Amino acid sequence: MEKLIVIFKRWYKLKIKIQFIDREIYYRDREIWWASLGANIGFEQNGKNYYFERPVLVLRKFNKDIFWSLLLTTKIKKGKYYMKLNCSNPKSVLILSQLRLISSKRLIRKIRVLPKKEFNEVRKRIKKLI
Repeated sequence: MEKLIVIFKRWYKLKIKIQFIDREIYYRDREIWWASLGANIGFEQNGKNYYFERPVLVLRKFNKDIFWSLLLTTKIKKGKYYMKLNCSNPKSVLILSQLRLISSKRLIRKIRVLPKKEFNEVRKRIKKLI
């Protein structure tokens, strides 16, 4: 329990810094970025390392400040809530059930761009779930 409290305190301090960062971040649909996602509750995916980071796919950019994201994992999982990416190294899986709206302030650095064909398949899979 105490370890968890320390983690939440560390995330809270970093969250304050992220909130007050004053920088323009240029991003687009189909891009995969490292993002500071924090220490989360229950079964929500957490970020890792110092910046509580995790790779995310920009599914739909709404404006310069917010977008829908899908989280990635390197744990190979199967089922309708997961989609293996073909062109990634290491092998990555999108967690389709972890669709979330996040602020562009959370973005740290761009990893790569998902090919159009694969991105269109992601969109089809998300539409089926919704």
